[in-house]
Amino acid sequence: MSYFKLRFAGWMLIASALFAPTSSAESPNFVVILTDDQSWVGTSLQLDPEDSRTRSDYFRTPNIERLAKRGMTFSRGYAPAPYCCPTRRSLVIGQTPARHVYQKDQPGWAKRYRDQLSLPKMLKAADPEYRTAHFGKWDSRYDGVSPEQMGYDVSDGKTGNGTGGANGTDEDGATDDPKLAFSVTDRAGRFMQKQAESGRPFFVQVSHYAVHLGIFYRQSTLNRTREWKKGKRHTLPKFAAMTADVDDAIGKLIDRIDTLGLKQTTYIFFLSDNGGRLTMSGQKNAELPRNSPLRDGKGTVYEGGIRIPFIVCGPEVPPLSHSRVAVTGLDLFPTIAELAGYQPELPSVIDGGSLMPVFRNHGVGVVNRPKPFLFFHQAVSRTPQSALMLGKYKLVRHWEADTLELFDLANDIGESQNLAESLPAKRDELSSMMDTFLDEVGAERFRTTTKPELYKLFK
Repeated sequence: MSYFKLRFAGWMLIASALFAPTSSAESPNFVVILTDDQSWVGTSLQLDPEDSRTRSDYFRTPNIERLAKRGMTFSRGYAPAPYCCPTRRSLVIGQTPARHVYQKDQPGWAKRYRDQLSLPKMLKAADPEYRTAHFGKWDSRYDGVSPEQMGYDVSDGKTGNGTGGANGTDEDGATDDPKLAFSVTDRAGRFMQKQAESGRPFFVQVSHYAVHLGIFYRQSTLNRTREWKKGKRHTLPKFAAMTADVDDAIGKLIDRIDTLGLKQTTYIFFLSDNGGRLTMSGQKNAELPRNSPLRDGKGTVYEGGIRIPFIVCGPEVPPLSHSRVAVTGLDLFPTIAELAGYQPELPSVIDGGSLMPVFRNHGVGVVNRPKPFLFFHQAVSRTPQSALMLGKYKLVRHWEADTLELFDLANDIGESQNLAESLPAKRDELSSMMDTFLDEVGAERFRTTTKPELYKLFK
């Protein structure tokens, strides 16, 4: 009997080792840096090594460039949505906005949103020692859900554009802490230090209010940007100064990670919540659109509204690397889950896929998602639009006008040539996928005029 008892005990020890949550000693740290309204061409980092148009012709962001050298830059990085709020909510639960924000089930979704497996809840299931924080712009809006309700241990609360000193208007001014970039960074630094000293793994999201309007900057930075040579797309010194200041704050965060000795155990994800604004009051003598070579900007599902700067660095990410694989902010959730050692199968409503195969294959490969396409959608209180991307093709549908556009992004990054009539089979294939998915998630395709209260919340 003693032999069998010992054998059984041995098997139990093996099983517990195999299925137990990852130990803290093995659990990496995660830092997500999210900028606001930063265009795909809104930094000095050339996102495509073969295309000089993929960087700003005026702005200077040396710290974003420094971050890119530490890891992998994606020239086809996408936000989950062309607006702030839906992207931010999507990052927390890993689900496309077609499932939740601006949809017909909004009155019932508030409670269901709180019940989803959130990023901080997932991390704590992987390793109970994880501590999680969110600093900066939360922007949950209509249901008032707080970071703590979604599982964060520490946060700045229910913050929005106004917290950062602006509400999307063109006001501007000089200040020592423009858009709270440096105070947000300091709080994140103190949080990281506390966890490092206690030996706990952590997740922290630093959600900057910049470069959303209004335009705030340090006077000393503006003095410098006025001396820089202006470009054909970007010519506004005040906006260049705000961009430079948030870049400086990002640099301070990178320095803090290094000073704490966390570089070898920390993954950093850098991205914007949506594409850049197409117009900018005060910008003069621009010869090209602000998001050129991309079409349009924030608020649309054209490339200018959803394609964003996207960088990842960390222990398993090769430095100085580049990828043309299409990735999205929705991929952060499953990527972090894999790195943290989360054992259960992720919920079927998670729309992203782990980026680890791309990291391990030096920027090439396939991201395995539940659906083979990337999907973008808005309706109810925004202009109803959808876009579906499969391979090099992208289908755009405007629901109110009932029009379809098909683009070959590999040969037409500016979406200037509509192939819907010349390639009807491809158009119909993607259109069928779009309709099926919208039906599957129960998304509205038009504005909801029976809910006027929503317009006040989202205007």
